[in-house]
Amino acid sequence: MIQSSQRRKQRRFRFNAPMHVRQKFVHVHISKELKQKLGIKKRTAQIHSGDTVKIMVGKNKGKAGKVSSVNMKLGTLTIEGIVKKNAKGKELQIPIRTSNVYITEINAEDKIRKQILGIKQ
Repeated sequence: MIQSSQRRKQRRFRFNAPMHVRQKFVHVHISKELKQKLGIKKRTAQIHSGDTVKIMVGKNKGKAGKVSSVNMKLGTLTIEGIVKKNAKGKELQIPIRTSNVYITEINAEDKIRKQILGIKQ
C-alpha cells in the first residue's frame, strides 16, 4: 500500500490502483451474529454477488437485500429491491458504496471462499 499521509497521493493511489489491489477495497464488515454462528475470525470479507447485506448509512439505511452485482472499479455494489425511478419512470438500481454496508448472510457455496474465511461447516 501507500506510505504517504498526503491526501492527494492517497487519492491518486486509490484511483490508479490495479484490479488486484482494488479487491481489497471492496471488503465489507461481517455482522457479529454471523461471525459467531459460522466461527469466522476475520473482521471483513470480500463481497460477492449472492451475499445478503444491510445498509448502515444513507437514504436507504436499515434496508437489507441480496447483492446482485459488485463493481470493483468504482467500489460499489447493487442490491436487489433498492431502486429509484428516473425521469422516464424506469426503475434503476442504486449503486451503494461497500463501506456503507455489512454482511448479514454469506453465500458460502464456493469451497475456496469457505477456506479463506475459515468457516467450520
